[in-house]
Amino acid sequence: MMSARVGLSSVTRRVAFAPIIGRNQIALRTVIPKRGVQIQSLPSSASEEILNAQRLKRPSSPHFTIYQPQLTWLSSIANRATGGALSALLYGFSLAYLVAPGTFDSAHIVEFVAGLPDYVKYTGKIILAAPFTFHFWNGLRHLSWDTGKFLSLKGAYRAGYAVLGATAVSTVALVLM
Repeated sequence: MMSARVGLSSVTRRVAFAPIIGRNQIALRTVIPKRGVQIQSLPSSASEEILNAQRLKRPSSPHFTIYQPQLTWLSSIANRATGGALSALLYGFSLAYLVAPGTFDSAHIVEFVAGLPDYVKYTGKIILAAPFTFHFWNGLRHLSWDTGKFLSLKGAYRAGYAVLGATAVSTVALVLM
């Protein structure tokens, strides 16, 4: 006896029982015209100009108008500024000594400073001592971070306040010498 399978094939079932929405989407895709996208060729210099224009609109980092000032990034900025200022001072004095060694030798500098009023001497000492001591103590803080210490938020702030305190004490000590 031969048995015949009665029913619809799988493809016929899918088409017959597919939701009407699915069948209509296929019809709509062919009816709705596709939008064309206009493109244009640009020389390589134009792409650089577009990129530079986009860069001008980007915010600086950290974005000063959004974020509240924090000790960690303020001390980072101050560390870079003091390092740059101290380097510029050292290189400037070294170049001046190379150009005119008779004018910038120790005897002439001591003689010049001795003739200044006391308030100018103390102001000059503060201007030189504060960046030097801050950069020194903050450098030690960075070295401690390299060893894995004070890396938590609480530790970073404690170390930051310690740097500020040590800077104040050592600046006063250097000025009073």
